[in-house]
Amino acid sequence: MPDFRFASSHRYALALVSALVLAAAGGIFWYSRAMANASFDDAVASPMEATAAPADDAQSGSEILLGLARDAMHDGRLVAPTGSNAYEFYLSVLQLEPENPTARDALRESFPRAAAEIERTINQKDLEEARREIDLLREFDSNNFTLALLGSKLSAARNIVMKQHEAEAARIQQSSSRNAAAL
Repeated sequence: MPDFRFASSHRYALALVSALVLAAAGGIFWYSRAMANASFDDAVASPMEATAAPADDAQSGSEILLGLARDAMHDGRLVAPTGSNAYEFYLSVLQLEPENPTARDALRESFPRAAAEIERTINQKDLEEARREIDLLREFDSNNFTLALLGSKLSAARNIVMKQHEAEAARIQQSSSRNAAAL
């Protein structure tokens, strides 16, 4: 005797999935129409608004980036992770507005903490990340003596890691040659 409950629950699940797919498609369609209407409204803006837009865009872009930088500082993301840290946000502000005093002051004031963070990264042997972070600080102040010291410390750490790898390779080679001789 066939079990009709299984067939009906299977049909119910199929109907439910179909309804969810239709709802998602409808949402995508609605969103794309709303975005098309918004871009049409922007294109039809008055000529007076169009001439004021570049300055406003730079200003609003800077304000957004400054807000992101403040949030990153608050969250302790000074130089890491890549793409979402205060230093990168402040440097982006300076690309939009080279003389922005807020970004310049924040970068200058946070430099010692950023250098300490880079030193911790070197001590943790995350040398590629430390290189990226040093390069990031060099974008702001390429002649800073602290960065020269950090670069030297990074170079020394790389040499130590290289010596450790060479010693490990020699140990492995010696072990494999002993095993080959034993056979």
